[in-house]
Amino acid sequence: MGNNTSQVLDTIVQGTNFDRDEVDRLRKRFMKLDKDNSGTIERDEFLTLPQISSNPLATRMIAIFDEDGGGDVDFQEFVSGLSAFSSKGNKEQKLRFAFKVYDIDRDGYISNGELFIVLKMMVGSNLKDQQLQQIVDKTIMEADLDKDGKISFEEFTKMVENTDVSMSMTLGKCIYPAVDFQPMDFGFGEE
Repeated sequence: MGNNTSQVLDTIVQGTNFDRDEVDRLRKRFMKLDKDNSGTIERDEFLTLPQISSNPLATRMIAIFDEDGGGDVDFQEFVSGLSAFSSKGNKEQKLRFAFKVYDIDRDGYISNGELFIVLKMMVGSNLKDQQLQQIVDKTIMEADLDKDGKISFEEFTKMVENTDVSMSMTLGKCIYPAVDFQPMDFGFGEE
């Protein structure tokens, strides 16, 4: 590995919950996922992972990983996105990732409409829109402590504080909400 690549990996390690060996394994996994060798993973390449493609929130997951909104995920975004799922990731990092699933417009709040859209992705046609809207309205009403009509990160944190987000959002475990990453899928297991 060239000295420049080594420096880039060291920089990435500093901003994540992974050590150097883990980042190097993630780099190898990233290169396998980058089927067209573009240096980025496009949506279709991401969807080749069964754990992503079978997830009703796949498009939201990809959007969260795509920090710059460019429509694809570069290696740094890939590692940064996975960092919250590391066993070394703290509860706040995991909660922030879960919050981002719902905060579609990235304004720092979950609106009634955003909650509806994400829950609709999760339940599909199992509930009528009217039933789902009632659930959304009730959730907003209960979680919106300052009564501004939307859920802030702090309110979200209070709403989910009795759930074990830290354990459920760790690589190898089923993560909130409804995503299952196996360690091997991202280069942590045997190759």
